[in-house]
Amino acid sequence: MTRTVPAYAAPAPGAPLERTTIERRTPGPHDVLIDIAYSGICHSDIHQARDGWAEGIFPMVPGHEIAGTVAAVGDAVTRFAVGCLVDSCRTCEFCLAGQEQNCADGSTGTYNAIGRDGEPTYGGYATQVVVDENFTVRIPDSLPLDVAAPLLCAGITMYSPLRHWQAGPGKKVAVVGLGGLGHMGVKIAHALGAEVTVLSQSLRKREDGLKLGADHYHATADGKVFDELAGTFDLIVSTVSAPLKLGGYLKLLRPDGALVNVGAPEEPVSLNLFSLIGGRKTLAGSNIGGIPETQEMLDFCAEHGLGAEIEVIRADQINEAYERVVASDVRYRFVIDTATI
Repeated sequence: MTRTVPAYAAPAPGAPLERTTIERRTPGPHDVLIDIAYSGICHSDIHQARDGWAEGIFPMVPGHEIAGTVAAVGDAVTRFAVGCLVDSCRTCEFCLAGQEQNCADGSTGTYNAIGRDGEPTYGGYATQVVVDENFTVRIPDSLPLDVAAPLLCAGITMYSPLRHWQAGPGKKVAVVGLGGLGHMGVKIAHALGAEVTVLSQSLRKREDGLKLGADHYHATADGKVFDELAGTFDLIVSTVSAPLKLGGYLKLLRPDGALVNVGAPEEPVSLNLFSLIGGRKTLAGSNIGGIPETQEMLDFCAEHGLGAEIEVIRADQINEAYERVVASDVRYRFVIDTATI
């Protein structure tokens, strides 16, 4: 059996999102029915709704930053969230290690994926979602739902590489780009105790960056920066979705430093391997985190009072918001009030 709920969907690649209805399954013994309160807009939603990464499944209901309350399971209403994943094989070495995002059999995305029941998954631009209990996380009481929603992608996407590459006291960390991901990266790296630098195209957001916790802020449009900061950083995390001249950023690393990409450009990038060989540097990528680490991130953010900087919008503003995200005209995450759907 299924239930019908209102949602916003892209009917075809690049088409404006429009109000529609979708089917949600009736909760099974291990499912949780969540009344969605807020759903963040991630840049990856735009890439996929416009089929920039190809292989999109349409109609598509985006949204993998989902915060709400449990509606159909348990005796008490509890604050819960759903991130980028809704299923995995649960038996491979990676799933057993709490790294469901690396599932050997392929994890199931919250949207734009085919679930193990053979049906397409639909995301958080809707009023309700049904999720297996193993793929939900609890939002601590001290985090408001609206500022917590973006943590389910932006937060974990930054927290995971910062923890893996051991950002902390004595480490110099640079965040490339001060957008939805970057602003959370600055907050988290600062809370971890690292010395934090923002590398952005211009100084337009410098005041914001310093308020968010950055110690330094540099404009990369000034080519002299790459000479002045050469050999400075232990870790650089790039959040931008445009191709970078990787050699220039690798030059900024100390020996044994790492340049980690969490932004995903639609175009390929080129690399001269001598940029890596000198100094035994690492070029890496990172993709969200597993369920245990996502819960750890939420608890960390609650402990340190870290929420996203948001602009709450109505559902009928989604298409306008997409254009503003592409134009870097948001500080720093749009969040949909799903009551307006």
